[in-house]
Amino acid sequence: MRETPTVRRKVRLVPVRPAGWWFDALLLAALVGLTAALAAGWFFGVDRAVADWSDAHRPTAAWWIAFILNYLGQGTPLALIAAGLGLLLAIRLRSVRPLFVPVAAFVLTLFTVGPLKVWTARPAPSASVKEPFLPPEQTLPLFQDDLPVRFAQSYPSGHVANAIVWYGVLALLLAPLLASLGRTLPRRVVLAVRIVPPAVVLCTTTYLGWHWLSDSVAGLMLGLLLDRLLHRVPWDELPLPARLRRWDRPFIPPV
Repeated sequence: MRETPTVRRKVRLVPVRPAGWWFDALLLAALVGLTAALAAGWFFGVDRAVADWSDAHRPTAAWWIAFILNYLGQGTPLALIAAGLGLLLAIRLRSVRPLFVPVAAFVLTLFTVGPLKVWTARPAPSASVKEPFLPPEQTLPLFQDDLPVRFAQSYPSGHVANAIVWYGVLALLLAPLLASLGRTLPRRVVLAVRIVPPAVVLCTTTYLGWHWLSDSVAGLMLGLLLDRLLHRVPWDELPLPARLRRWDRPFIPPV
């Protein structure tokens, strides 16, 4: 008797909100437009005004609070936490699929945020008060390739972009982990996890003078774009080799 060949189901992208690719195109166009505007010298006045206001309104107590809160955007600890959650979920569900999410997020941020920083070569506001001690007006322009790389990696803000991506990953992994324990993650908690830390990081990294306001805005747009790409991936439907069949189980709970 002839065996009927198995027909592989077509993999479909997961819908995101706002739906469609128009919002992704808008984010990309806005990021390109902001970069071009800064390269032409636009918005320097706004950046300088925000940086000067922050310098004039930064008492010791406020500095420490902002400094501590800014740790919410540290990419390496967030990546390790996400990897740990993915591994725990993989072991609990006997599925290799949860591991794909933090790995993809790491690769995606590694090959976007870092190269953009090096390419745009912009100093931070603090570059005028500490090494390399640039004149204040020289800390604003992009594409200062004559500076050492370590002094010109301000644009876009990696803290902000990483916070958006990694908290989105954490929310994606926390829901199935709690579901495996017989609990649900309320939607308002998911929104809080995805919105509050990145917002705090955006405000604190600008307030501390570690990034220009436009750096943080660019990090916001880039982070949202990467986050939408990650959430579009149908993690439970990606084809896997036969040797992983015993660890090929879905992990995202139905909506």
